[in-house]
Amino acid sequence: MSCRSVVNFLCLRSRAVTLLYGSSVRRPSLLQTAQNISSQPDAGFKPTKVAVVTKTTRYEFEQQRYRYSGLSEEDLKQLLAMKGSSYSGLLERHNIHTRNVDHIVNSLQREGIEVRVVRRGEYDEEVVRWADTIISAGGDGTMLLVASKVFSKDKPVVGVNTDPERSEGHLCLPVRYTHAFPEALEKLCRGEFKWLWRQRIRLHLEGTGINPTPVDLHEQQLSLEQHNQAHRITTMESQRRTGTLNDSFSKPNLLPVRSLNEIFIGESLSSRVKCKSFKPHLTLSLHRASYYEISVDDGPWEKQKSSGLSICTGTGSKAWSYNINKLVEQAVEDVLKIGKSQTGLNIPLNQEFIQRVTDEYNESLVFSPEDRRLFFSVREPIVNRVFSNGRQRGFAKKVCVRSRCWDACMVVDGGTSFEFNDGAIATISMSTEDQLRTVLLEN
Repeated sequence: MSCRSVVNFLCLRSRAVTLLYGSSVRRPSLLQTAQNISSQPDAGFKPTKVAVVTKTTRYEFEQQRYRYSGLSEEDLKQLLAMKGSSYSGLLERHNIHTRNVDHIVNSLQREGIEVRVVRRGEYDEEVVRWADTIISAGGDGTMLLVASKVFSKDKPVVGVNTDPERSEGHLCLPVRYTHAFPEALEKLCRGEFKWLWRQRIRLHLEGTGINPTPVDLHEQQLSLEQHNQAHRITTMESQRRTGTLNDSFSKPNLLPVRSLNEIFIGESLSSRVKCKSFKPHLTLSLHRASYYEISVDDGPWEKQKSSGLSICTGTGSKAWSYNINKLVEQAVEDVLKIGKSQTGLNIPLNQEFIQRVTDEYNESLVFSPEDRRLFFSVREPIVNRVFSNGRQRGFAKKVCVRSRCWDACMVVDGGTSFEFNDGAIATISMSTEDQLRTVLLEN
C-alpha cells in the first residue's frame, strides 16, 4: 500500500475519529460472520460411505524420492542427516499422523460406516463418486486437494488435522476433535453443527496454444526444469490424442478443477533472469516480469507488468492473499509520522495505537468464506509510461486475464498447474453451483 493511500485512509473524517478515540462497536470476527450466515441443518447427518484421504507425510515423501535408487533405511538416515533433517523426527511425525488416521477410521467403523482409506496419489473422480462424504486427513494442503475434485455441492467435505503441532489446519475441524473424533460424529448425528458453504473459483480458458491438461504438483517437488518438462509432456500427449499441433478454443472451456483458496497467474519463476551477451565474456541479467492484460468486471483492458496476479476467495483471504497485502507495524508507524507532519493532526505515535491501526487494517483484508466475491491482488506492479496499475487490489465478480507471457502458469491452490502463455485468456469467476459443503463445529 502506498504512503499516499494510507495517509488518505487515515484522514477520512469518520475513520480518523474512530482511530483516534476508539469505538464501542466492534467488527465481528470472521468466525462470527461465518456462523451468522451459515445454515443450520434440518436434521442430524450420518454418512454411510466415507472416503478418508490421507496426506503424504515428509517421511513417506523422502522414501518415495529415493525408492528407485535402492537406498536402505540406514542410507536414508545418513542422507537426511547430511541435509540437516532428523530421521527420527520425521518418523515420529509420520507415526502421529498414522495413529490419528487409525483413530478416525476406527471411529467411523464402530458406527457401522463403510470406509475407504485413500492415499493422495490414489484420490480421483471414482473415489468421489463412491463416497457420500469425504474426510481430509492431513492439513490444509490435503483439504485443498480433496476439495478440488468435488464438484457437487451436496457432498460434504470434512477436514481433520492429523498433526496439529506442525500444521495450522485453518480449514479443518477444531484441534480437539483430532483426538476426540467420536464426539464430532455424535454432534453430526444430533445435528449440533452448521453447514459452512465455502465459495469457490471456476476457470474458463480460451484462445490459442491452449492445453487444458493440468500438471499435478502435489506429489512432486518440481524444479523449474522439471516443471517445464512436465508441461511439455502433457502438451505432447494432448497433441497425440487430438492430432493437432496446438489446441485452440474459440469459446471458453471450463477447466476440470475448482479453487477453494486462490488462483495465481505469473511466469513460472518470477525471479527468472535472461542473459543477454554484449561481449564474449560479459552478460547482463535481466528480471523477467509477468506481462498480461487484465479486465475487472468487464471493464477496459489494462496492460500490466508485475510479479504475478493472485485472485482469492473468502477462504483464501486468510492465506497467501493476506500475506501479500498485510502491513507490518514498522510501515504503519512510518506512514503515521508522515500523516502527522503533513496534516498537523494530533495523531498519537505510541505502540498501542500503532498496533491497533495495523491490526484493524490487516483484519479488513479477511472476508467470509461464503462471500460471493473475488479479491484480486497485483504483486509488485511496474508502473511507467507504458504500463499502468489502476487498482492494485480490490473486490470483483469477474476477472479476465490475457497472457502475454512466454513461460507462465496458472496455478490452482498451489497444487494444480496449467500452461498460460501468450494468446491464452482466462475468465475467473464464481458460481453458486460450485460452493463446497463443509462442517462448522464449535470448539
